[in-house]
Amino acid sequence: MSMQSTDERGQWGSKIGFILAASGSAVGLGNIWRFPYMTGENGGAAFVFIYLVCVLLIGLPLLINELALGRASGKNPVGAFKATMPGTPFVFTGVLCVILCFVVLSYYSVIAGWTIGYAISSVMGKQLVFSDFVATPKYILPLLAVFLVLTALIVQAGVQKGIERAAKILMPLLLVFVLVIIARSLTLPGAMAGVSYYLKPDFSKINGDVVLAALGQAFFSLSVGWGLMITYGSYMPKNQNMVSGGVWVAFMDTIVAILGGFMVFPAVFAFGMSPDAGPSLTFQTLPAVFEKMPAGGIVATIFFLLLSIAALTSSISMLEVPVSYILDEKKASRSTAAWIVAGFAFLVGIPSALSAGGSKFFTEMQLFGKTGFMDIVDFGFGTVLVVVISLLCSVYVGWVWKPQAAVKEISGGAPSFSGEGRFNLASIWSFFVKYVCPIVITYVLFKTFFPSAG
Repeated sequence: MSMQSTDERGQWGSKIGFILAASGSAVGLGNIWRFPYMTGENGGAAFVFIYLVCVLLIGLPLLINELALGRASGKNPVGAFKATMPGTPFVFTGVLCVILCFVVLSYYSVIAGWTIGYAISSVMGKQLVFSDFVATPKYILPLLAVFLVLTALIVQAGVQKGIERAAKILMPLLLVFVLVIIARSLTLPGAMAGVSYYLKPDFSKINGDVVLAALGQAFFSLSVGWGLMITYGSYMPKNQNMVSGGVWVAFMDTIVAILGGFMVFPAVFAFGMSPDAGPSLTFQTLPAVFEKMPAGGIVATIFFLLLSIAALTSSISMLEVPVSYILDEKKASRSTAAWIVAGFAFLVGIPSALSAGGSKFFTEMQLFGKTGFMDIVDFGFGTVLVVVISLLCSVYVGWVWKPQAAVKEISGGAPSFSGEGRFNLASIWSFFVKYVCPIVITYVLFKTFFPSAG
């Protein structure tokens, strides 16, 4: 590889830079939009407890798994499989990662555009009717374009000067905004009923569906199964401790998700709203809550700016995966790659943007039991394909590349990982990657397609 393309590819400048960027990748709409409504639909605190167990036992081993693949190869997801075990059909897993990130970026940016629209309307003191707003192409398409331009501007600037620098600004800002809204929510009369709902588990509510929902949320929230962590791992210096780095990423991601609940439930209970409103909790229930609050317009503006920032920290990593593929495999410049991918993402995102009422055809189309183009694509890519890739990565490291090779890579920056004794961290991690993760993921996949079986 030429010197110029090495510069184009880049490397993290600091451990904190990696942690903030990788946490930013993991922290997205999944934490602040999806986690509260999933908690509301699945019985409150009992769901939160199961979610934490899933993050620790399944999410974290898979996260370290992907980081090891990335750093060992120094490549994008396609190159990672080619470099670690040349000639195996598992290289197709890397191809799936690149496709997944591109497709999800296209419709994720539509939802992110909604958050920008809500932030602008909050500043102007206007109340949006959600169903009318999302069905109006003259609003939705320009907002989709604006969000993709913001994402491309950061990615084209490079790993240190773009992604890392943005993460160091956006992540602390995001946390400050979260804490401001929590402070406002908790000081509302009647807020403690929401806190009680959120923190006191009723374990009688735990059933197979709740466990499945918690595992799914842990999966998608942590950014495993996307190739994002393979790509970010490829920018890690060899002496960086990926175990502590991975733990920090999982911790920060989980903390933001937990804090998301403290923003939402006290406010929802204070105004007698329903906590199980589903996906509309953010765009319909919460604006109604903000409207009733003193200084509600300011709180609404901060909240939707926060959602936009969370979306941006994730979309950066989604764009980076196809960009890193083009850098490594096609030797194009970073700037060219970023703008080409963002341009195509806009075109591919148009059907999703029109599927909430903007086009009868895209709104009413049906497949996989889902209605609407965006829901169909989200199920096929954002749900099923993520689980399939996680399974393939786990099987690949556990049975093809072998855990010993991954352990050697991980131990490079964390010697204590494979320390003395039979039951060291390395042996426990290897057992999870070889047996526990594949079995659990296969079960999740089975239940996704056959929910009524067993």
